[in-house]
Amino acid sequence: MFANSSALAAGRRHSVGRRRDGTVLAVGDTAAAECHVERWEDVVAVAAGNVHVATNTGRSHTVGLRSDGTVLATGWNGDGQCDVAGWQGVTAVAAGWRRTLGLLANGNVLAVGRSSEGQCDVRSWREVVALSCGDWHSVGVRSDGSALAVGNDRRGQCAVEGWRGLAAISAGYLHTVGLRADGRAVATGDRGTGACAVEEWEDVVALDAGSYHTVGVTASGRVLAAGDNSHGQCEVGGWRDIVAVAAGATHTLGLRADGTMVTAGNNADGQCEVDAWSGVQLP
Repeated sequence: MFANSSALAAGRRHSVGRRRDGTVLAVGDTAAAECHVERWEDVVAVAAGNVHVATNTGRSHTVGLRSDGTVLATGWNGDGQCDVAGWQGVTAVAAGWRRTLGLLANGNVLAVGRSSEGQCDVRSWREVVALSCGDWHSVGVRSDGSALAVGNDRRGQCAVEGWRGLAAISAGYLHTVGLRADGRAVATGDRGTGACAVEEWEDVVALDAGSYHTVGVTASGRVLAAGDNSHGQCEVGGWRDIVAVAAGATHTLGLRADGTMVTAGNNADGQCEVDAWSGVQLP
C-alpha cells in the first residue's frame, strides 16, 4: 500500500496542509498571496510550487484539487501558472516553478505556465497515473510502471526511460527519484548534493524530492533523508509514526498518523511554524 503526500506540500518559502474536513492550512511567506487559502473548501489534494534558493527566486503559488475534479490556485501568476479555473475532471495536481500540471481521469495531462525548457510538453502523455514537477522538468508514471520526463536534462534528471515497476515519482531541482512497487528507490540526476543516494533504501511507502535533498517514509513510520543538510532539513532520524512527507527548497514536513506535524530545516519565513496544525489527513 503506497501513500502519497497530497495532504502536504512544501514550497520555497511556504508550507501547505490539507485537513480532513477539506479545508487548507498554509504558513510562510505571503508576498505573492501563496498562503491565501483560508476560503478553500472540499479540497482533496494540495501542491506548492517549489524552486531552488537563488537571488531571483522565491515567489510561489499553491494549487488545490477539489473533490469534483476542479482546481483552485493562488499566488504568483507571472507565467499563467494559476490559470486553472477551466480545468475539469482532474484527479491529481503538481506544481513546479512557474507551472502547474493536472492529471485527468483518462490518463492525459494538462499543463499551464512556463515551458521555455519544454517542461510543459506533456500533451502527448498517455496512461499516466502519477506526476511531479521539478524546477525545470516534469515527470510522470504510466499505468505499466514506466516513467516519462520532459524539460531540462542538463544533469540527467530526465534519464528515466529505463525505469520499470514504479509506484510513485518525484522531481527536485536537478534530480528525480522514483519509488518502485517493491519498496526500493531509484534516482537520476545531479549526484553532487547526495540527493540521489537512495539506492540502499528499503521498505519505502512514500517519498518526496526537495531542491537538493530527498526524504522517504518507511512502512514502520520512520523517515529517511539524503542530500544537502545545510539547514538541518535532513535531521529527521528521530521522527516516528509518520505517514507522509514533503520536501521544500530547504525544509521538510512530516505528517503523523494522528494528524499533527513535525518539521525540520529553514524557518526564515515561518514555513516551519506548523505546531498548531491538527487534523491534517491523507485523502
